[in-house]
Amino acid sequence: MPKLSKDELSELKEAVLLAKRAGMSDSEIGRQFGISYNTLQRLLLDAQGINLSQIGRKKVIKRWEPPAFTEEQTTVWSFPQRGDWATHNPHYRGNWSPYIPRNLILKYSKTGDVVLDYFVGGGTTAIEAKLLGRRCIAIDINPHAVELTLQNLAFTPSLLGMMEGEFYEPEVYVGDARELSWRASESVDLICAHPPYAGIIKYSSGIEGDLSGLEMHAFLDAMRLVAEQSHRVLKPDGKCAILIGDGRKARHVVPIGFETIRVFLQAGFRLKELVIKRQHNCKTTGFWYKRSLQHNFLLLAHEYLAVFEKATPEARGAPAKFHRTELRPYSADRDELFQTTSVWLMPEAGMQEETLRNLNARYGNESVVVLESQDERCEGRLVPNGLATYEEMSQERGLTLREIVIVAPTDGMPSANPDGLQIVHRYLLVYNQSKR
Repeated sequence: MPKLSKDELSELKEAVLLAKRAGMSDSEIGRQFGISYNTLQRLLLDAQGINLSQIGRKKVIKRWEPPAFTEEQTTVWSFPQRGDWATHNPHYRGNWSPYIPRNLILKYSKTGDVVLDYFVGGGTTAIEAKLLGRRCIAIDINPHAVELTLQNLAFTPSLLGMMEGEFYEPEVYVGDARELSWRASESVDLICAHPPYAGIIKYSSGIEGDLSGLEMHAFLDAMRLVAEQSHRVLKPDGKCAILIGDGRKARHVVPIGFETIRVFLQAGFRLKELVIKRQHNCKTTGFWYKRSLQHNFLLLAHEYLAVFEKATPEARGAPAKFHRTELRPYSADRDELFQTTSVWLMPEAGMQEETLRNLNARYGNESVVVLESQDERCEGRLVPNGLATYEEMSQERGLTLREIVIVAPTDGMPSANPDGLQIVHRYLLVYNQSKR
């Protein structure tokens, strides 16, 4: 887009806002005004102070709870229909599916417990806490996000059929997740939070302290303060759930997820669960799909839902458990690549053979090292072998992390596990090997 004068930019902002209020989609606006998706987001942020995909439309409530809901039982969570009960909607860009806080609240808290979300965004966690009878404290550094959350919480509890004493109105404030001194130590039962991913999506325009404007190292420094404050305010044995994803730079994965998990472990937490949450917005056609084939990289389709607990951390255990997968040359055309995203789902029978076939098709003719590992449980705690493998290989010279692939079965019924979720996923860490 050519450089615009101040007056032209102001006119463009006003025209885009009018189009948004009329219900025009991002792609339609891009075509009509000749602007990119990133330019559109910047214009909306500057005009509104908040990153919304739709504006000026009030949600019509059709139901108060998800239909046929059952709690998740394995370590791979997938919600193709992101959830639209109560006032939930997808208009706040990047907000998490309400199925996630619903599962977390039901699994790790009881009626009347205190639930904290310090990146509340559009209010998803606060809405679920209100519906489920928990006391919620919701903060965000962006005043516009706080205003949106309050709007989404403006529903009448009597419509829910709640008994007296089971309803609590959330407390919603403008606040900084790095500084929780206003909250007493050991006063929170559960933390549910979905932080920004180190600058991947911007959530405000010019607000000091907004983590969405930080590059990775500054983001991790900020999250270290968040982790320390989280550990302080949680009650003993309280849980802290963080959803975090990876990024990509120069065709290589940027492991924001593993690095953030390490920050929380260093703050004194230990892992209770490490869930893979599938993403469903990866297109199998279009610009990025074609680029992924041309340059041989995977479309990121996973996020990590790390559930930490405030408990005495154990000393560092044994070295990471992993094994090296040997590849062989493959003659397939790039257009015949079998898996295009970072989550590979396949029937359990023959899964290993199909995994090898995919790896050989992608990397059999390149100089790469593939390491396979799986998390495990030991005396009631989770041993994150995927993270430990990444940490161990970070010390190796001549290796550069290229992909983190998640492999999981499409079939099989979860078995009863008193210690936690059934671990069904494995990690494939793909490294480029420099020529010596």
